[in-house]
Order: sequence, then structure tokens, then C-alpha cells
Amino acid sequence: MENVAHFLFGIFGNATALFLFLAPTITFKRIIRSKSTEQFSGIPYVMTLLNCLLSAWYGLPFVSKGNILVSTINGTGAGIEIIYVLLFIFYAPKKEKAKILGLFTAVLALFSAVALISLFALHGKTRKLFCGFAATVFSIIMYASPLSIIRMVIKTKSVEYMPFFLSLFVFLCGTSWFVFGLLGGDPFVAVPNGFGSGLGAIQLILYAVYRNNRKGTSDGSLEEMKPPKEKQHSQNADEQA
Repeated sequence: MENVAHFLFGIFGNATALFLFLAPTITFKRIIRSKSTEQFSGIPYVMTLLNCLLSAWYGLPFVSKGNILVSTINGTGAGIEIIYVLLFIFYAPKKEKAKILGLFTAVLALFSAVALISLFALHGKTRKLFCGFAATVFSIIMYASPLSIIRMVIKTKSVEYMPFFLSLFVFLCGTSWFVFGLLGGDPFVAVPNGFGSGLGAIQLILYAVYRNNRKGTSDGSLEEMKPPKEKQHSQNADEQA
């Protein structure tokens, strides 16, 4: 029965994680349409790529047993994130392009180093500890990325820039993999995802507290939904008129 529950939580974790990986497609449709990365940052996509690569490697049978579902979803996530990063580099301005390309190269180099060291220099439990520690550190970094949004929500008392469904699926994804790690007796899966589950819960609580507080116009007009650059352009045009 425990093995069945372990498998089911892994399947549910795959489904919720896939939603999180696909969520930025809305952002990239906008980037492609405008042929510009505007004020978006490419760093989260590069860091998520590193997390996916390390987690996919950790889940392989010769590194850790019973974690093949960790490898399948993170391998899929790595492929999706590579597409995001390449699109961002293609549409980014020259200075930002160089920065993200450099970070992308560093991520591939770091992953290659971890993979080669674990494959040729380490064996058994030592290999699992080394790869698990690396995956855990960068999983926590990935989950910690919304902390700036949480701080903004508390400061502004508004959930305008914290989408409900994204917060919900962060919570569901973290919880699924946390239980999966507990059932499998694997702290390298349970610990970072327990952290992610906690952060997701905080986001949902903040959403419940501040859901009726939104910045901008109260009627949800087009002006409220314009990106910062477009709003500034409109203001300047009004002043000149």
C-alpha cells in the first residue's frame, strides 16, 4: 500500500510540476509578439534549468533508487527551460543577452562538473550524497525565488503581482514531492520540497488576506493591465498634450 501511495504522489507531483514549467509560456508569447524581453529577467529560467538538470541526474537509478519519477519530470522541465533560455537570449538586448548567455554557460559547466565527478570519482552512498546535496541546494534556491513577491505583497498589501493559480500549484507541487520523499525515505527529495510547500502555503495565506486589495484602477480597465513602460509612455503623451 505504501508503494502505491509513493507512486501516486509521484504521478501527481509530475502533473503539478509540469503546470509550473509551462506557466511562463504566457510571458514568452508576449516576448515573441513584441520581439523584446522588455523588463523581464532571464535569471529565474537559467536557475530553474540548473535545478532540473541536477534533480534529473539525482533521480537516475545509478545515483538513487526509486526516484525515476523525479528524473522524468525534471528531464522534461530541463528541455522546456532550455527553450525559454534560448528564446530569452534571442530577444534580449545586447547587454542582457551577454549576461544570460554567460550564466547559461556557467550552469551547463556546473552541471557537467557534478555529473562527471559523481560518475567517475564517486560510488554508492557517496555519489548519492554528493548529487543529492547539490540538487537540494538549488531546489531551495528555485523555491525561494518568490520571496521578493511575498515581500512586495506584505509591503503593498496587494496580490496584484502574485497570481493565485501559480501560488496554488507551487503549494501542490511542493507538497506532492514532500510526501513522495517521506514515503521513499529520501531527505534530498523531502527537505527542499517541504520548504517549497511551506512557501506555497504562505503565498496562499497572503492571497486570502489581501485578495480584495488591488492596486491600479478599480474597474480593471486597460490602463491597469499595461506594462510599466506602456503606462509611462501614456503618461508622457498626456503631459505633452
